[in-house]
Amino acid sequence: MNQSSPTPETGRILVIEDDPKLRFILEKQLSDAKDAQYEVRTAEDGVRGLQEVRRDAPELILLDVMMPGLDGYEVCRQLKANPLTSRIPIIFLTAKSTFEDRIHGLELYADDYITKPWAQSELLFRVRNQLKTRRAQLQSNALTGLPGNVLIETELSRRIAQGEKFAFLHIDLDYFKAYNDYYGYARGDAVIRFVAALLHEQIQRYGIVGDFVGHIGGDDFVVITMPDRAQLVADAVHASFDARITEHYDDLDLKRGHITVLSSRQGGIKKFGMMSITILIVSNVGRDIQHSAQVSDIAKELKKKGKAMVGSVVVPDRRLDGTPIMPAAELPASDGSEPPAC
Repeated sequence: MNQSSPTPETGRILVIEDDPKLRFILEKQLSDAKDAQYEVRTAEDGVRGLQEVRRDAPELILLDVMMPGLDGYEVCRQLKANPLTSRIPIIFLTAKSTFEDRIHGLELYADDYITKPWAQSELLFRVRNQLKTRRAQLQSNALTGLPGNVLIETELSRRIAQGEKFAFLHIDLDYFKAYNDYYGYARGDAVIRFVAALLHEQIQRYGIVGDFVGHIGGDDFVVITMPDRAQLVADAVHASFDARITEHYDDLDLKRGHITVLSSRQGGIKKFGMMSITILIVSNVGRDIQHSAQVSDIAKELKKKGKAMVGSVVVPDRRLDGTPIMPAAELPASDGSEPPAC
């Protein structure tokens, strides 16, 4: 009986090394790994390395310590100080192997060391360990590195239990499936990582310390912030997304203003406009929320409203008079003639 081969280990790895020969060797050793399919990018110095991380965050960084200009220690310090990149494992590549050198790296929260010269088997062992450890510890979405459903639920439940006032933003992309079908999974994944980075950017700019960003899965994200920051954050995300999403389309499609996709949902060939973003805001101000499921129920009500609108929208859970919109299950009973208005 034929046994299926094990699923290969995957991971997006960035090598930051100023020596072109060592860059080539590292890239080849990682690319030639058995039972693994690593996506490897390289950068020739610290400045370029930081640019590559900001452009498309990797899952693991191999970082040379001794580089001209911005050395590995400073690159590590900057990455670990940024909430968006702080959880990316960093393996230092160094000719230095003294106790003091290792302590200095650990003080900067480096995750591991490889001393030059190294054996390919050691390199791959340490790479696999860091990738597996990172995914297991974070319980995160493998694509974006953001906290996934378990941690989202934990964070929301904690705030509810402690009686904190909060605003829960549910972020959803419109026409993402069509984009993914048209351009392929690789470019679809790049869009998802772009949104993750965008959310962090706007939270850093308009949020406060302690704000939370999570990835439910697919094209659905979560931000938890303070009620008085919610609209500001949502508007900033809305504006930034609309201004930058065009970068992910080919020029010809931008000129046409649409892409054409065979739609299994709607049958036949269908034109889809540029992706837009729907942001739902649910707050426990003015209402008693005792369970995370209540937040989901309210968000579902708001989503019906948001999806009926054209283009990117922010849908708060407030009526014009400031009173909260309630989920159908919590609305007061009507006389049976018509459903209560929202």
